Amino acid sequence: MSIIKKIFLILPILFIANMSELNAEEVKKIGKYKDWESMVVTEASGKVCFAQSSPILQAPKSNKRDAKLFIAFRPAEQIINEISVTAGYEFNNNTVTAQSGKNKFKFDIKEQGFAWIADSKIEFRMIKRMKKGSRIMITGYNQNGSQTIDHYSLLGFTKAYNATKKACS
Repeated sequence: MSIIKKIFLILPILFIANMSELNAEEVKKIGKYKDWESMVVTEASGKVCFAQSSPILQAPKSNKRDAKLFIAFRPAEQIINEISVTAGYEFNNNTVTAQSGKNKFKFDIKEQGFAWIADSKIEFRMIKRMKKGSRIMITGYNQNGSQTIDHYSLLGFTKAYNATKKACS
């Protein structure tokens, strides 16, 4: 899938991520699984299911941000295992990466404060690693070039992932 097409298919998650603007009726919580939660929202284009988590640790500590890591499913658009991340700011042109153990994954697309992985095979490998790991770190750079590192717990990830996938199958 081309990067441009993927951007247009995944832009609706930007609205989901900013849940303060959504009515409670529109977003339904499927469940909470330790440090992860699963949700579903019905849009005009169909149902969107996603698992999300917030960082358990952020660096630098003085820079509190609304960061989140997502795994989404959009059956109407034939999108599965879509990984996205926001650090709570607009990323600059530097690389955004995720690292769990010795495994490192690069986010290819950066748009409106979010980053995505363009290759579904890499997304699948990252999810497989997340199921086995205990923590994943997301490294990004803001517009000033300052580095941030968000540490996400993977406790509950597999259950949240499975519940999310089931809700959209």
